[in-house]
Amino acid sequence: MNRRFLGRMAASLGAAVLLALSLSSHAADEAPDALIQRLSNQVLDTLRTDKSLQSGDVQKVIALVDSTVMPYVNFRRMTAAAVGPGWRQATPAQQQRLQDEFKILLVRTYAGALSQFNDQTVTVKPLRAAPEDKDVLVRTEVRGGRGDPVQLDYRLEKAGAGWKIYNLNVLGVWLVETYRSQFAQEINARGVDGLIQSLSERNKSNAKG
Repeated sequence: MNRRFLGRMAASLGAAVLLALSLSSHAADEAPDALIQRLSNQVLDTLRTDKSLQSGDVQKVIALVDSTVMPYVNFRRMTAAAVGPGWRQATPAQQQRLQDEFKILLVRTYAGALSQFNDQTVTVKPLRAAPEDKDVLVRTEVRGGRGDPVQLDYRLEKAGAGWKIYNLNVLGVWLVETYRSQFAQEINARGVDGLIQSLSERNKSNAKG
């Protein structure tokens, strides 16, 4: 992947995370596509007015993600899928470390991308799902700013009365599958502890940067 593609992917993932920042208690009553559209509009309004988010204030993003995003993301499922077969080899303590380090990695990626959003709009495409479906794909298109429209899709699962995001597709690339290939190489070379160490070192390096 070239840097231009990675930059656009990171920026789109930033929009995806902020999409969840405005999740509220009545979101559980909404259809998944209506939920994504409403939250997209709210997030873009937040980006236009919150200068600290625009500048990529990492600590503020982390605090917001911990308090508002994580309750609406099946992050354990996301991490397990990204780690792949190595997840079953990991102890509960290792699994928790993997989740913690993976979350930091993603949040810092989002934080660095936020400044690229200002005049975007999000269009949610018609939902192709039956009312009884428990697993759906919500497709959106981000327009505005520089460059062509960006495809940004969400995989959601029904969890109790509401919906939870467990995967993202940016420009045709699924987030979980992208990390799975990277993580598999680390596990094959150095085991689960090696992957944890690699993620920790990467996060420390990003923090210094």
